[in-house]
Amino acid sequence: MATEIEKKVMEAKIASITLASVDTRTKDRALEAMANALDENRDRILEANKADLEEAEKMMAEGKLSQALVDRLKVSNSKIDGMISGIRDVIKLEDPSGKTLQTLELDSGLDLYQVSCPIGLIGVIFESRPDVVPQIMSLCLKSGNATIFKGGSEALNSNRTIFDILVTAMENTEGIPEGAFQLMETREEVMDLLAQDEYIDLLIPRGSNDFVKFIQNNTRISVLGHADGICHVYVDNKANLHKAYDVCLDSKVQYPAVCNAMETLLINREIAGEFMPEMIKRYDDAGVELRFDEDSYTIAENLGIKNLKKATEEDWKTEYNELILSVKLVDSIEEAINHINSYGSHHTDAIITEDEAKRKQFIELVDSSSVMVNASTRFADGFRYGKGAEVGISTNKIHARGPVGMEGLVIYKYVLLGNGDKVADYAGDNPKPFTHTLLDKELSDVLNN
Repeated sequence: MATEIEKKVMEAKIASITLASVDTRTKDRALEAMANALDENRDRILEANKADLEEAEKMMAEGKLSQALVDRLKVSNSKIDGMISGIRDVIKLEDPSGKTLQTLELDSGLDLYQVSCPIGLIGVIFESRPDVVPQIMSLCLKSGNATIFKGGSEALNSNRTIFDILVTAMENTEGIPEGAFQLMETREEVMDLLAQDEYIDLLIPRGSNDFVKFIQNNTRISVLGHADGICHVYVDNKANLHKAYDVCLDSKVQYPAVCNAMETLLINREIAGEFMPEMIKRYDDAGVELRFDEDSYTIAENLGIKNLKKATEEDWKTEYNELILSVKLVDSIEEAINHINSYGSHHTDAIITEDEAKRKQFIELVDSSSVMVNASTRFADGFRYGKGAEVGISTNKIHARGPVGMEGLVIYKYVLLGNGDKVADYAGDNPKPFTHTLLDKELSDVLNN
């Protein structure tokens, strides 16, 4: 007999087939209804979040939750504004499903179409952040994917309230199937969800390094995501220092509890003496704890900086997610690139330089999903990349990489239109030749004529 979890998963899987065929206008109407529903239910959302925050703060005092998780849990009116804006941005985006990617004539009257289509049923497992629910639900709906959500227990009330508001608005839109979006709430359901490889096509984990690694190591379902966010900024000896001060401060301080915040600052030795005094002052004013390698420690010590801390080998491998930053001097751009590729997580890394050759070298040799030149690592975000929102950030080298929007929620299939054609005619002693000619034809135009 199927468990309650399996029933939810199977219901969503069945609904995913219908959802894949829903037209864009219907999906956009549902998205607008979802945005309006969030706006109309602000008090309900804030009240639910207040209950979660009270419990989370007790757990933090007991050492059971980190400050970073509590920060991510908070919902405010401005965050609700962001949720609404994110959904409406998705409405403006082109529907990625049903697009003809390529048309190839195999022979006269025998045309092969490569067409984008939804992945199917997506499982989203996340910690703490309730705004993940509207972000991913809107992207999955627009791309035609059914979704199973499993949030952390620390955000139970917030997740349930936001989910119920969105699903009610969506399913009250004519043409949207019921059951395509499901919410799971208990800790025990995680392992059961990871075992649903017969039905779930893709898992997207959102959370800490350990959390993502746990998901990756305990399922046979394909996982889109990243385990670490160890990001770097390299200040080159040809850097404009005014740009460097702004970029380095923003990359660490603007929001330190996220995966695209800088964790290691690399400084070219030639400009360290000029650059470090002002940069250290700015970090100190912002409350950043600095951990120096031997050479940068000596410079900081000579500047009269108190309470100095030395970096260890472990610091180069650490994602702090708080106001802590490791600092290292390097002799060259080659050393900086080698450090980044050796210790980084291939997430987001930046260079500050005015040298065109070094800019090109950094872009070509840093093996990260996002590479910034004279810009903050914090720009590595689906909304900022114009994707409306993001389902996550992937450092994998699979079908989607970097901040992943709807393009990461579609795959493709092949459609062959023939007229009684058979392979036997193209084999044997006197086979017909294939033409293999690219055509400028859309499958939708052919089917609608």
